[in-house]
Amino acid sequence: MDYAELLNRAREKSPEKTVSNERFEIPRVRGHIQGVRTVISNFYQIASALHREPAHLLKFVLKELATPGDLKKNAAIIGSKVPATRINQKIEDYAYAFVFCPVCNRPDTRIVKEKTRHTLKCQACGAVSPIRKRL
Repeated sequence: MDYAELLNRAREKSPEKTVSNERFEIPRVRGHIQGVRTVISNFYQIASALHREPAHLLKFVLKELATPGDLKKNAAIIGSKVPATRINQKIEDYAYAFVFCPVCNRPDTRIVKEKTRHTLKCQACGAVSPIRKRL
């Protein structure tokens, strides 16, 4: 047997997907529109999955959407009608600005305050990066 035949045989016997590229997935927004407000019922779960404070995440989302809002006991209330796709996009923007490491792209980070600057410290690779987005 030549090399090409052995390679084809190995490919046939191996499973379709051996390793998942995505180990971290941002939860999608669940909620509803109530009058002129948007209620996000799983906001605390999203913040928990990102390992960030719900108030910090909400502050970013509200600033990006240019709308008022508030955290309630079990949900986030946004003061205008906003489609879920737009909120999901803003949460994804937040994750790339404040959660994912710019060096290794893993979500294993935490925000550290050093004097007057906030930095993103990666628990996986040890990189310390400045946070470019300001709140």
